[in-house]
Amino acid sequence: MKWIALSLLVTSLACTGPQQTETVSQRISATEYKEQHVKDKKAVLVDVRTPAEFEAGHLEGAKNADFLSGDFAKEMQNWDKNKTYYLYCASGNRSGKAAKLMEEAGFKKIYNIGGYSELKTAGLSVKE
Repeated sequence: MKWIALSLLVTSLACTGPQQTETVSQRISATEYKEQHVKDKKAVLVDVRTPAEFEAGHLEGAKNADFLSGDFAKEMQNWDKNKTYYLYCASGNRSGKAAKLMEEAGFKKIYNIGGYSELKTAGLSVKE
C-alpha cells in the first residue's frame, strides 16, 4: 500500500512541475522588423491578406498567401521550414493565426509584424 501511495505522490509531483513550452512565433513591432529584416536577406515576407487587399497596396518584396482562402495550410507545406518568415495582414489578427498554424506545422522562426497601415506609417517601402 505504501508503494502505491508513494507512486501516486511521485506521479502527481511530476505532473505539477513547471511546464516549458518553446514559442517559435512572436509578435514584433514595425521598428523591430526594420532592424531585423536588413540582417536576414533570405527571410520571406508574407502578406496573408486577400488578393484584393494585396493589390490595393503591400510591402515591397512581399508575397501574397491569403490566409482566408482555405489554401494557406496547403500552400505553406511547400515552404522551407528553416527560413525566417515575417507575416502581416490588415491588423495583425490573421497574421497571428497564420503564425500559429506555421508553428504547429514545424516552422522554426516566424514573426507577426502586425498590420499593413501600421507598417506603412512606420516608413516601410510599399508598392501601391
